[in-house]
Amino acid sequence: MSNYVIGIDQSTQGTKALLFDDLGNIVYKQSRSHAQLINKDGWVSHDLDEIYQNVILLMNDLVQHAGVPLQEIVGVGLSVQRETAAAWAKGTGKSLTKAIVWQDDRAVDIVEQLQRAGLAEAVKAKTGLTLSPYFTAAKLSWMLSNVPAVKSAAQQHNLCMGTMDSWLLYRLTHGKQFKTEPSNASRTQLLDIHSVQWDQQLCDAFGVPIDALASIEQSNALFGETDFDGIFPKPLPIHCMLGDSQAALYGQGCESVGDVKATIGTGSSVMMNIGDQPVQSNDVVTSIGWKINGRMTYVAEGNINYAGAVIRWLVHDLKLIDSANQAESLARQAVPEDQTCLVPAFSGLGAPYWDSRAKATLTGMTRTTGRPEVVRAALNSIAFQINDILTAIDEKLGIKTQILKVDGGVTANGYLMQFQSDMSDVIVDVPDIEELSAFGVAYCAGRALTVYGNLKLNTVLRYHEYHRSMDSTRRQAILTQWRQAIAQVCQVQNVEATV
Repeated sequence: MSNYVIGIDQSTQGTKALLFDDLGNIVYKQSRSHAQLINKDGWVSHDLDEIYQNVILLMNDLVQHAGVPLQEIVGVGLSVQRETAAAWAKGTGKSLTKAIVWQDDRAVDIVEQLQRAGLAEAVKAKTGLTLSPYFTAAKLSWMLSNVPAVKSAAQQHNLCMGTMDSWLLYRLTHGKQFKTEPSNASRTQLLDIHSVQWDQQLCDAFGVPIDALASIEQSNALFGETDFDGIFPKPLPIHCMLGDSQAALYGQGCESVGDVKATIGTGSSVMMNIGDQPVQSNDVVTSIGWKINGRMTYVAEGNINYAGAVIRWLVHDLKLIDSANQAESLARQAVPEDQTCLVPAFSGLGAPYWDSRAKATLTGMTRTTGRPEVVRAALNSIAFQINDILTAIDEKLGIKTQILKVDGGVTANGYLMQFQSDMSDVIVDVPDIEELSAFGVAYCAGRALTVYGNLKLNTVLRYHEYHRSMDSTRRQAILTQWRQAIAQVCQVQNVEATV
């Protein structure tokens, strides 16, 4: 009899459900998108109930079409978009407001107030995170101040708040389990990453009631059981939860110090395993990768707000291309000498610039600039930002990355992967599985369930390698153009260090 494990990846644009066999092979996959609710101020929200229903619909599709005996499906792993803030009623599980998505910067005034109060250094020391509206705490604080239903639930001690993992777990277990784990908790800016506990002083600073937060378990704990609203005849154990970027790091097999990967989805996360002790940096943040079998793994990370979202902007807003698949061929048609450069600061800039009020700009245009050149500039902006983060991490840890593992749908763009290799002077490894976050949590859950006891990841993943092909003079000239563009839109300290 075979054993199968479900990997669910609830991401920014949609939710994927994959079924893996006991050799780690994908035997079924399906996805459903959800609405991106963007108002005139650029605030980005998601409907929590729509997302939950998509999970249920995906499980129904899996049962109907996967073609495997249900009794051979033994467990579930859950990966989620991080930092996105949710609030719901403890008694009923009813969502109290739309989720505030990680990209959303509506809480910038709250963050600036805390900065003026002199709390930035204390927050960074405890959480490893630069004080920013990007993280969950300020979003939760905004809800408590601006959404009457959330404020009322807090006053009545009937409030649950947290990240998407705790929301989905609560609903999947019909309110029996209200839990999270360190990779997601460490991205809230409410967790002391040294003690791995919610911090009362941080909660007080943001005005978040600590009793509204989930209990913290290790990442491969038995979080609870679910039959997905009666779809499965027998409840399945949920035996892993991870933030999507950490899940991809785990799925890439980056379990040794110095291993690094970049997840390139709507945004991008460049993440390096730094071992069992946190390391502080001004340019990038420190988070928890996972806690598995009692062992803590920390990561250094830089995040990009707009990566794949830049391509979506080209398609849906500028209408320069009909689909993401067109981007590569157009970029290859661009005039080589054209110096058009896009800084995609549509919701400010994260690491290593940390300028929440930076605005997007397109510079360097000439009469030769046309559709191909703008598309190429958009793709290049992804690689430039990843390179700046990778440089900051390397400098902090005193190493030079040799191999960058990548994942996410954008990695299918061969032009971008080669340009990334050229700019960062690394070998870029692209796996033959795009869905590394779903694979990571399924692999983690499967190990906890002893399905993958002897499975080695190098027997599952196959990589296509990109090697640097650009000469140093041209590389430095292109990076200088990017550095000058960045200097126009934000106050960058020691700009020279970013190339």
